[in-house]
Amino acid sequence: MNRLSTAKRATILNMLVEGSSLRSISRITGASINTVTKLLVDAGEACIAYHDEHVRGVSAKRIQVDEIWQFCYAKQRTVETAKAAPEGAGDTWTWTALDADSKLMVSWLLGQRDGIAAYTFMHDLALRLTGRVQLTSDLYEGAIEDAFGADIDYAQLIKVFGDTRESSVRYGPGQCKGAVRHTVQGDPDLAHVNTAYVERHNLTMRMSMRRFTRLTNAFSKKFNNHMYALALYFVHYNFCRIHKTLRMSPAMAAGVTDTLRDAEWIVGLVDANAPTPAKPCPKGPRKPKSN
Repeated sequence: MNRLSTAKRATILNMLVEGSSLRSISRITGASINTVTKLLVDAGEACIAYHDEHVRGVSAKRIQVDEIWQFCYAKQRTVETAKAAPEGAGDTWTWTALDADSKLMVSWLLGQRDGIAAYTFMHDLALRLTGRVQLTSDLYEGAIEDAFGADIDYAQLIKVFGDTRESSVRYGPGQCKGAVRHTVQGDPDLAHVNTAYVERHNLTMRMSMRRFTRLTNAFSKKFNNHMYALALYFVHYNFCRIHKTLRMSPAMAAGVTDTLRDAEWIVGLVDANAPTPAKPCPKGPRKPKSN
C-alpha cells in the first residue's frame, strides 16, 4: 500500500489547521483530494481518542462556556427541500469549554443547541476537571447543576442585544446594549464573570478551519467530516500551537504536558491508531492436478 511520507502528511495537517480548503491542499501538495480527506478522517479519529484520554484531571479555576454555529450540507431551513440531504444535515453547534487562565480547550461537543447536548457536554466537562471551579455560561442552568451538583461557583452572563442595524446591512448581530451578571450557585467572583476568552476563541476557530468561513461553499458536506476537522483542530490548538501571550501551548500552561508538540507528532498518533493489518492466511502445499 502506498503511503505519503511523514513530512508530507504533516504538511497537509498543518494546512488543514491553518484554514486551507481540501482542494487547495490537493493542488499545492499534489496529493489527491481523496487522500487528503482520508488523512483528515484518520487524524480526526486519532485526535478524538487522544483528547478523550489525556485531557483529564485539569486543575482549572475559571471555565468559560459558549456555543458556535455552523451548518452541514445545508442550512436548517432548506434541509427539507435539499436533494439527497445526508444524515446530520442542517444547523450544528460546537460547544466549547475554555480554561480562562491556560486557554486550554477542556471539552467540546458537536451537536444541537438543546437540553440533551447540554447535559452530555456538562457531564463530560465535569469529569475532566479536578477541584471546585467558577463557571460562566449564558444558559443551561439545569444541566450544570445536574453535572456538578453543589460543588461549583456558577454565574450566568446574559447579553442584551438591540436591533439597531440599518436596513442595508444584511449580516451581523444587533448592537450589544449591555450584559447582566447573575449568580446562580455558590460564590462566584463577579469580576471574572465573563465569556470574553471563549468568544474570542470562536474567531480563532473560524480563521483556522475553512469549514467555518461564512458566505462560501467551503462548509462541511458531511457531519462526520465536520467532527473530524474539529477534533484535529482542538488537539493541534491545545498541544501544538504556542499561545502568544502565554508563550507556550495551552496544554503546557495547564500542566497537561511539558512538551510542545507538532504536526509530525499528530502523524504519529494516526499511525499508532491505525488498525494492525491482518496477516495473510498461510498457504498449504499444492495438490497435484488430476487428469
